[in-house]
Amino acid sequence: MAWSANFDPRALKELEKLDRMAQRRVVKFLQERVLRRDDPRGLGKAMTGDKAGLWRYRVGDYRLICHIDDEAQSVRVLRLAHRKEAHR
Repeated sequence: MAWSANFDPRALKELEKLDRMAQRRVVKFLQERVLRRDDPRGLGKAMTGDKAGLWRYRVGDYRLICHIDDEAQSVRVLRLAHRKEAHR
């Protein structure tokens, strides 16, 4: 079974606010780099502190904050923001 991705409503709104090129870059990153791996943790970094258990991915100047569900083999994008704002 292959990995799938879905967006939290907040992250979807954040994605829609980006210009078309940035939107394509984020979606392409998810489809071609994250979801094709056996374990999507190979690319990202584990978050610490109050966000422990979440993973972050860097896509240019943007950061994806995700929750990885191994049983459902899904990556849920919780937050998508510019690097200055992503960890707040």
